[in-house]
Amino acid sequence: MQIQVKCSCSAESCPEWAIVELQGVVEVQPSLQDRLQNLVIGELCRPSSQENYTFTVGYHELTGSKVTLKKPLLVLKKVKLMDVDQGSENSSVEVALDVIGIIRRKILFKTRPRALISSNIQPEGSSRGGNRLG
Repeated sequence: MQIQVKCSCSAESCPEWAIVELQGVVEVQPSLQDRLQNLVIGELCRPSSQENYTFTVGYHELTGSKVTLKKPLLVLKKVKLMDVDQGSENSSVEVALDVIGIIRRKILFKTRPRALISSNIQPEGSSRGGNRLG
């Protein structure tokens, strides 16, 4: 079977995507298993420079950098084309791939997450003068 690949945008105006590469596993709570579409797992920020990024997940922060891929990747969308013969009940389905983006870079997080627990938060019932019993 022959699959046609087409690009509706020119090479200069093709949307550029990026990959976020994490070392480890992102585990989803069982109650959210059926709602993974558009699930927000964290916040990606570029605080100071073009090359450094932070990714905050819950109370953990990862620091990473932008890396150029050796070979770019294409983001494709599968399109089904119906070919209906005139006067015939037989119809065939052809598949084409449409280029919707290109990936030239990835954001790579190599270090272990840093905990974002503030030391200014005191347990309930404690005072600034130290621990008082009774």
